[in-house]
Amino acid sequence: MIDLLINYEIQIRLIIYFAILVIMMFWEQLSPKRNPSISRFIHYSNNIFLLIFNNIIMRIFFPAVTIAVSYISSEAEWGLLNLISLPAWIEIILAFIIFDIIIYGQHVTFHRVSILWRFHMVHHTDPDYDMTTGSRFHTFEILLSLGIKIISIMVFGIPVIAVVLFEIILSSSAMFNHGNIHIPKKLDAVIRWFIVTPDMHRIHHSQNHIEFNQNFGFFLSCWDRIFRTYQESPSIDHKHMLIGLQEYTDPRDVVWLSGMLMLPFRKKHTQ
Repeated sequence: MIDLLINYEIQIRLIIYFAILVIMMFWEQLSPKRNPSISRFIHYSNNIFLLIFNNIIMRIFFPAVTIAVSYISSEAEWGLLNLISLPAWIEIILAFIIFDIIIYGQHVTFHRVSILWRFHMVHHTDPDYDMTTGSRFHTFEILLSLGIKIISIMVFGIPVIAVVLFEIILSSSAMFNHGNIHIPKKLDAVIRWFIVTPDMHRIHHSQNHIEFNQNFGFFLSCWDRIFRTYQESPSIDHKHMLIGLQEYTDPRDVVWLSGMLMLPFRKKHTQ
């Protein structure tokens, strides 16, 4: 099973991605939480085009680099997990937890450091909130995230299987927790004790500057509670809360692919 995941990593990730994509598309259509503010087709296509563009860049210049670094670290016995003897399944769980808290810390840092925020704000300027928002990241942020992952793999000795599984789960959960889907309040309250739900993370995309500095978690919801960045509900109800950034509202900058790529290099302006 492990060899299958590693040898067919690209194919497996694509199959799972498109399966989740189709499920979420139907879910958003059948039971939306909010009414879209722009054409669903335009929104989906431009955000997905950015995802495709980023993946092309990564596959051309950095093909399977995290897997290669994990292999090298394992052979050289670099990193914490390579220095202690643990059952494989415990290593995978620990590696996943390590990766997830690093992603949380990275997310907080990208909000706090102005030069990093310039690139991360491409994610936040999305005027709508749906499953494609989870794939909407500037290319430079993707490259910076790759560097953080490489360092993490070397420092902690993350095994290859954990790298592959984490990438699959992270991309799937990003579509889920950015989904424009309705989940009954009582069910959502149970789920969010374990993983981040759309209602929990949507608060983070509020135009309210206090709220968009809350609920940073991507998969495990515990970090926001532990580090006191958790907010249970928005100040305005989910259906009417304003999404995006007040400083950037021109559709040419926040909807279309070319605008998203150039946005970090533009001055603040509104429509």
